[in-house]
Formats: sequence, structure tokens, C-alpha cells
Amino acid sequence: MKKTLTWAITAGIAATCTLGAALPAMAADDTTSTAVTSAASSASALDTSRLSPEAKALADKLLAALPADWQQRREAAAAKYGIHDTEWAGFRDNAINPGDYQCTDTAMRDYSRTLLAGANPGLALFLSMIGAYDLPTYDALLFGSESKSNTFGYNGEYTNELTSEGKNLKRFWDIYSDDIQIVPMHGRELFSSPERLTRLVSVLYGVEGEDAQYLAWLFNALVNLDPVLQGGDNPYFTFNAFAFTEKGDPEPMGVSDRIVMGDGILQALKAVGLGDTAPRAILAHEFGHHVQYEDNLFDNTTLTGPEATRRTELMADAFGTYFLTHSRGEALNAKRVLGSEKSFYEVGDCHFSSPGHHGTPNQRLAASSWAASVANGAANQGHILPSLKLDELFEAKLPDIVKPDATN
Repeated sequence: MKKTLTWAITAGIAATCTLGAALPAMAADDTTSTAVTSAASSASALDTSRLSPEAKALADKLLAALPADWQQRREAAAAKYGIHDTEWAGFRDNAINPGDYQCTDTAMRDYSRTLLAGANPGLALFLSMIGAYDLPTYDALLFGSESKSNTFGYNGEYTNELTSEGKNLKRFWDIYSDDIQIVPMHGRELFSSPERLTRLVSVLYGVEGEDAQYLAWLFNALVNLDPVLQGGDNPYFTFNAFAFTEKGDPEPMGVSDRIVMGDGILQALKAVGLGDTAPRAILAHEFGHHVQYEDNLFDNTTLTGPEATRRTELMADAFGTYFLTHSRGEALNAKRVLGSEKSFYEVGDCHFSSPGHHGTPNQRLAASSWAASVANGAANQGHILPSLKLDELFEAKLPDIVKPDATN
């Protein structure tokens, strides 16, 4: 079993921004990443001639400083750490008929397409090809840790609510969760720290000492070259949230169970009017994945491919909402929660054939609505359903949640 990494959201939804070419996205499943392979192949013949003189000089130095097999190292790291470029890829139908489903663009998608607007297209694409946008993700995954000094959000505005909710989630669910760390992901913080950036590129590219320091300096210089990138604080760098575990892995790396919350996704939720309870909904969703890990619910299915991923994501939506609306969870008003649960609606996707298909916007909202009804309709409001019982109820409801909903 490979490292298991589940992504709620990824900057890949901005792949059709002003660059005129798809930027590699980040996603997760246990398949080989065709997007990463394609990106690496293209990168082997990177043309820097269209960059500004200053950017070209830095880019050429970076390519010269990277190991000769850096593309292969990038692919190996993506496979080793469970990062794959498939969640938002694929538009053709080979699993279910998209004509049977209502599936349209959302405000989140529209917002994401603005993130790199105004950036130099050549530089933005070059940074994508060399994996610069992935660096904050790797940093949080490999070196992040839970700490009282951590902050969530660009200005720390989500620190108290997410820290408090993390404690409540551990008390609520009937799984072993003492080892789950909730870790922030910051972009500028990484790129402004020579020590952290050096440590990271050393691990990813196998370079050491002054070579690693020089490589880190070049990455930082390129990221700081365009003001649109905000020195790594552009939400594009941290536009994700994910859960990670090594449970069941025969070759663990020693990375603790964790949930990573990126500044970019928190900013995006606020930008589209979902900054109320949506951050807590995302955290509850990711904790739902840890419930699945502990209960072995990823493997407890006969579904395969996109439909299997859709099942686990809709289940995590349901688990998260059940916690948020339960009287012994966050005890939030269902109407208020479902308004913010549009955070899941907003990231529903129409990539029916992709191994990373997470469900349509309507399906994701339907899963959340069902879970709220389970919590609010219980005869004993103080009773928390065992996670396996909630899964049993969800499995019975799933065919109704995913049934075709298009109107002719």
C-alpha cells in the first residue's frame, strides 16, 4: 500500500488560467501520474528564451544547478509521498455518463482562475514545470508539526477555531487519534526561510551543503521575481487541504498522521463568501478521512476507479457534516452549516473518468445534507453513532446520493 494522501482541493482547478496551457496540478490516488510524467517530459526540453532577461538568467542557472536526473527525482518524490496530478484531470466519460448529471462551473472555480492573472505567463509556467508550486506542500508534509505557535490563515485569523475544532474532533470520533497532527501550510514563510528551503530541496533533489543552499536561493529568487506571486503568498501555492497517513504502509517514512490546512484554500473560502463555518467543514472533512483510515473504509468496497474515490470523498463530506451538526460535536445550526458546506459543492468536479473524481457539486451537497438529517433526526440527541454504524447508513444511502439528476 502506498502512502495515502487525500486532497480536498488543489490549485489544479486554475489550470486553464491566463497561461494558455494547463499547469500541472496536485492530487492523489494510487495510480501512476500521467500529468507529472508529461510535465517532466516537457521539462526536459524547457525553453527559457521567452523569459525576461532577468528571469532567463535565473532560470538557466537553476536548470544548471539541478541534478541531471531532476525530472526523475521529482517523479519519484511524487510517487513516494503520494502526490499525483490526477484529481482534476480527465474530462472524457468512461465511468458514468456526465450527460446524466448537473455539473457546472462554480464560484470557487472562477476565483481560482484569477490567481495567476497578471503574472508573467512564461515565468508562471516555468515555475510549474520545475515544481516550485509544490514546495510548500512538501514542506508541510515532511517537516510540519503541530505546535502552540502555529497559526492558520494569512493573518492567523483561523487559528483559534481550527485549533479548538481539532481537539473536539479527537474527542468526538471513536478512533485512535492522539497521533493526528493539524499543521498549517504557509507559502511566504517557506520561501523567506533559507534554512527551511535548503533542507527541503536537499531532500527532494538529493543535493547537499552549498549546492543545496544555492539551489534554494535560485528557487526563492524566481518566486520573488513577479509581484503577482507575492513571494509565495499567492494562494496558488497553498490552495489545498489534505489528510495523510502511513497506516498499513510496509515502508513508513516516519511521518506522523496529519491534516494540512493551506492558507490559500482558507483565503479562497473567504473570497467566495464561505468564510463562516467552511474552514471548519474542510477540517472536519479531512478528519473524516482519518476515520476511514482507522476503520479501513478505503478498502471496504467493490467499487473501483473514479467511483471508488467518489465514495470515499462523499463519505468524508458526510462524516464532517455529522460532526459539525451533532449536539456533541460543533452543534452548529444545520442551515448555517449547509450554507458553508457549499465549500464542498464549490469543489465538486465533473471529471467522471478521473481516478480523483470527488463527486459532482450536487452530490457533495447531497451527502452533507443527508448527514445533517441523521444528526438532527436522531431520537437521542446525545448519542454519537459509532463510525462503522454511520458508514453502514452511508453505504445504504450512497446509491441515492449519486443517482442521475439532470433534467431534460
